[in-house]
Formats: sequence, C-alpha cells, structure tokens
Amino acid sequence: MVPEKASAKQLRSFGLLVGGVFAILGAWPALFRAANPRLWALLTAAALVVPAVVFPSVLQPLYRGWMFIGAMLGWINTRIILGFIFCVVFTPVGLLMRLFGRDTLNLKSKPTMDSYRVTREPRPGSHMKHQF
Repeated sequence: MVPEKASAKQLRSFGLLVGGVFAILGAWPALFRAANPRLWALLTAAALVVPAVVFPSVLQPLYRGWMFIGAMLGWINTRIILGFIFCVVFTPVGLLMRLFGRDTLNLKSKPTMDSYRVTREPRPGSHMKHQF
C-alpha cells in the first residue's frame, strides 16, 4: 500500500503542502478574526516546511505514516460509500424490479424451451473499419 521509499520531489511536495495547510490553520485567526494565531499549527508548519526545503529525506518516516493513515482511511471510506450506494440505489431498484416482475437477465426457468441459447445475426466485416 505505502511505497517503500519516496523520491525527494514527493517528500518536498508533501512537506510544503501539509506545512502550508498548517500555516493557513495557524494564521487564520490572526488574519480573519483579529485573534491570536495558533502557535501549535505555525510550529508544525515550520517543522514541515523547513526540512522540505533544506533536506527532504528527513520527512521520509512522517510521509510513510501519513500515507499509511491515508490508505487506511481510504479503505474504510470506500466500504462505507459503496455500502451506502448499494443500500440506497441498487437494493430499491432490485426490489422494484422484482415487484413489477421484470427479468432483464432472463434468469427465469422456461421448461418449454429447447435451448436457452440466444442466436445472434452475424455482423458484416465493415464494422471493423473504424474501431476507435
């Protein structure tokens, strides 16, 4: 899930991006509410931006931890979102189709038929001329 080693460019980007977000969080009260800045956020921003500019490989363990947490949250969110979509979209549609007797896949048994094979008309070779 998490790459073994990140490049210096990835580490620099990570440090500057996350450090920039913490800098915005730290400066927000001072800029928009005339309150004291959040020093913890500004110190965190400095602790990320300075190594990102000077020596990005120092951020390797922090980057790996951040990516691991992101992968875990992505795994959890995927299950939640897909489960929600299944319960809200597909289940009601399936129930409505059963209620109205719709069988779009032709799954119902038909003992009077000789074969369930669906015969198709062969297409002409000209349909292969413009494939894309």
